[in-house]
Amino acid sequence: MKKIYLGAFTLCTVLGVSAQEVIWQRDIKSSTQDFLSQVTTTIDQQYLITGSSIQSDKLQQNNRQNNGYDFHLVKLNQQGEQAWEKYFSGNNHDYLSATVTTQDGGFLLAGTSYSGKGLDKKDDSKGGSDVWLIRINEFGDELWQKTLGSSSDEEARAVIQTTDQGFIMAGNIQNSPKGHGSKDVWIVKLDKNGKEISQLILGGRGLDEVEKMIPTRDGGALLGVYSRSGTVNNGGNTSNEKSANSNQPFTTSKQSENFGEGDYWIIKLDKSGKIEWEKNLGGKGDDHIRTLALASNGYIIGGESRSEMSGNKTVGVEEGTDLWLISLNERGDEQWQKSYTFGNRDVLMGMNVIQSQDLTKGILLGGYTQAEGRIEKDDETFWMLYLDGNGNEQWRKHIKGESRKREERLSDLRLNKDGSIILAGTSAEELGKENWKIVKLGDRQVNDLIEKYDIKIYPNPVSDYAYVEIGFDFKEADILVYDMSGRQLQNLKTKNRVTKINTQALVQGAYLVTIKTDNNKTANAKLIKK
Repeated sequence: MKKIYLGAFTLCTVLGVSAQEVIWQRDIKSSTQDFLSQVTTTIDQQYLITGSSIQSDKLQQNNRQNNGYDFHLVKLNQQGEQAWEKYFSGNNHDYLSATVTTQDGGFLLAGTSYSGKGLDKKDDSKGGSDVWLIRINEFGDELWQKTLGSSSDEEARAVIQTTDQGFIMAGNIQNSPKGHGSKDVWIVKLDKNGKEISQLILGGRGLDEVEKMIPTRDGGALLGVYSRSGTVNNGGNTSNEKSANSNQPFTTSKQSENFGEGDYWIIKLDKSGKIEWEKNLGGKGDDHIRTLALASNGYIIGGESRSEMSGNKTVGVEEGTDLWLISLNERGDEQWQKSYTFGNRDVLMGMNVIQSQDLTKGILLGGYTQAEGRIEKDDETFWMLYLDGNGNEQWRKHIKGESRKREERLSDLRLNKDGSIILAGTSAEELGKENWKIVKLGDRQVNDLIEKYDIKIYPNPVSDYAYVEIGFDFKEADILVYDMSGRQLQNLKTKNRVTKINTQALVQGAYLVTIKTDNNKTANAKLIKK
């Protein structure tokens, strides 16, 4: 079993002035090579850290030993203390790739499974590697699970929840008889109970790998694909085509040609899962997309580039591999593009956009630098880069480990609603022993851009549960609920910025929620029970 430890971090500001403080740091120690894939912020501002681990005590069940990787989940509360830890295990390797928070406060886990039926896995293998989906509640208890796949090899890369509370899983399928290249994009749409609604296989004549997917404001999705393929010259489908068997996927071929060795391939899906538009971005070299984010008037696309100015790339490369960001409007038209370097090979792993109403106020990037033949002072440790809404650099800083012998790689970055920042990655004291490292930072400059408020209640109107969010500083507060006659119905004490309250016993109508803090601040908001 892993244990969580406190640790120390040093902040080094490279450009500009930005006062920061480490609010807390947690180390999840391991004696094996572990993979951290994502940090997911819950609706009540807790944190689910997800990845893949080999359990040190080796899971024993029904006289069968699992020696492979398992889905590994650690939930931290707002103070960084462990709320719970869970493993989901098959009888072979199972890698957890993506997690999404669900509307009911739980999560959907999406990973790649090489396991058949047994241990926690309830379905037989479809053949080769499959996608293993598990829906859990906020406490980590399983609600349902599903195995997706065919006789080909499939892998999960991203998952989102749709406006109808269903899901879209995006991943890859290799050497499929329905595909076009060695690896194609594979998209599965499901309802809220995991029932398949549709499948889509999309690709060119080479290799196409899903890197990221985000929901769009119109109920659709935006996919970022690392593409090393051109269009299908003949024999490929140029429009959605489906087999006579209703269980078979739609297939469609890539319509945009690559500019170089590898390109950013951006695909916009509508609410029904059909392709609205697609666009290739790249130069003559290798350009690897990593992340996407919604902006006020479109999308920010980010990754790494080895291309000089060529293709539709209008910025060059300073040294090694640089970061390359492009701003697109909602139709896919370019608004601007910028390049940034830390030296050597810069790997972008996370991006968050700060918005106020219809304005993009800032862009926060996180990643790490891999040394290529020489070691500089800040190589192979976490970094952050902050830009204004037009992509102009404001500041950058490194977050160093305790030892220069330690290799640190950022996996994910999240900006909280209160202006604090969560960084999650791995730190290796020696090869094959990757500890998970989670750091919460406060940043004054970022905090100044966050829209201020006293109290927020959501959802509102509410059915069963509401979340009360306090927007000012405090150590302890009372949350009081009154009916319209002034009668007090509830009184909860909290130390959290966001607190879940039970509204099941309230009858339909309007209520007053009052916050009273230990520093004599008060705030009020109306709650509607539907």
